[in-house]
Amino acid sequence: AEAASVPAVFLTAYYALVDLAGVRAGESLLVHAAAGGVGMAAVQLARHLGVEVCATASEPKWPVVRGSGVPAERIASSRSLEFADRFLEVTDGRGVDVVLNSLAREFVDASLRLLPRGGRFLEMGKTDIRDAEQVASVHPGVSYRAFDLGEAGAGRLGEMLAHLAELFEQGALSPLPVTAWDTRQAPQAFRHLSQAHHTGKVVLTIPPSAIEGTVLITGGTGVIGSAVARHLATDHGVTDLVLAGRRGPDAPGAADLVAELAELGATARVVACDAADREALAGLLDGLPELRGVVHAAGALDDGVLSALTPERLDAVLRSKLDAAWHLHELTRDRDLSLFALFSSAAGVLGAAGQAGYAAANAFLDGLAQYRRRAGLPGQSLAWGLWAERSAMTGGLSQADLERMGRTGVRALSTDEGLALFDAAVRGPRAVAVPVRLDVGVLRRQGDPAPLLRSLVRVAGRRAAANGPVGGGLRERLVALSAVDRERELTELVRVQAA
Repeated sequence: AEAASVPAVFLTAYYALVDLAGVRAGESLLVHAAAGGVGMAAVQLARHLGVEVCATASEPKWPVVRGSGVPAERIASSRSLEFADRFLEVTDGRGVDVVLNSLAREFVDASLRLLPRGGRFLEMGKTDIRDAEQVASVHPGVSYRAFDLGEAGAGRLGEMLAHLAELFEQGALSPLPVTAWDTRQAPQAFRHLSQAHHTGKVVLTIPPSAIEGTVLITGGTGVIGSAVARHLATDHGVTDLVLAGRRGPDAPGAADLVAELAELGATARVVACDAADREALAGLLDGLPELRGVVHAAGALDDGVLSALTPERLDAVLRSKLDAAWHLHELTRDRDLSLFALFSSAAGVLGAAGQAGYAAANAFLDGLAQYRRRAGLPGQSLAWGLWAERSAMTGGLSQADLERMGRTGVRALSTDEGLALFDAAVRGPRAVAVPVRLDVGVLRRQGDPAPLLRSLVRVAGRRAAANGPVGGGLRERLVALSAVDRERELTELVRVQAA
């Protein structure tokens, strides 16, 4: 994904500045949309060539432009015409020598004002192409040109790309930030691009291929981890499995699991490694040169209401889920992985009584999967519902606990259902999935299910109490209260609704 972000934008910037504008050290350049792909590439190239840069971008993106080395006084908004006066002032009326333009209409006119001494105006946006002779008549000494990268020809493109490769190897240039989308989400990617929400380069990635190499499973000897290990061997053709856990070969059933996987055609190793220990994990990964997949199934519980949480109790839960996931991410981000699956929990999506710390840890895993996908790395977070087969974390659930969950519409997944949902999730384009078995009939009978589940059922009407407190009666109560009491009333309302 990082490599895919380079050719189009850096070649466009190189062709414009070097071939067409012939910029020289000591000259000045205006780059519009300097937080976009070509804009960021042009800023890097200009600074490498010793050219002084003025830049525009939407105000929320100014920190990105400053981070590329443009001084704050030489940054202005791309949504306002004030940039022309600002840059004329900061240059004592000299303006700039070259404009790399991607704007239109009155913004083109304002940009031409920044060439009072003549200069080169390069139009790459091409939504408002002007006549070069007419521009020269109104702005003496200005050379106007609209261009396409393809004009360079294949031979010159090859020469430029070779030189760019040298500059990257020397550290003179660095890759741009990447926002990646699966090709199956191309419409969303182009919509995102058209709305200019991104910085750097938007890249489309192809879905990962079959896993041909080693797969590491943390929590691999647990109930869910071992079920996934068997499934990878039988249905995905994985022949080399590393099952990591704090107890390693001493975990109950470890030897039997290795023997079973051998019968299924897979070589399995059970190793003692706490993935939350970065040094230990790094040592393990160094010994896995053919690593192609990661499944993070380890976790820990320390149930308690929010007010009972302590730093120690929270750390116990976050360590095995969050710390381990982050270490796996950082230590494998340069590996050629086909699978990076994080086993999260529906507790982080739907909430769960007495599991505030656990919900937080799993919400982080969901966010990490999104972060990896946007960076062009494989990543899926599966926010599992309850599995019928008891694990170390769910073995303590009582019948009352199960009945309470049943009343919320959550049913237990069989192992076969869980593995089928695993396949659907890791083969899909979404970074986060919630594989959970819901009893829609129960949700319907509730009349007003939890907000996240309301779109799954049709109900005759909402309970009046659900909306009552925020209706007209609330306004009447607040009018009669003092400012202090009004804030107290609203705070209590927010707490009640959130709870």
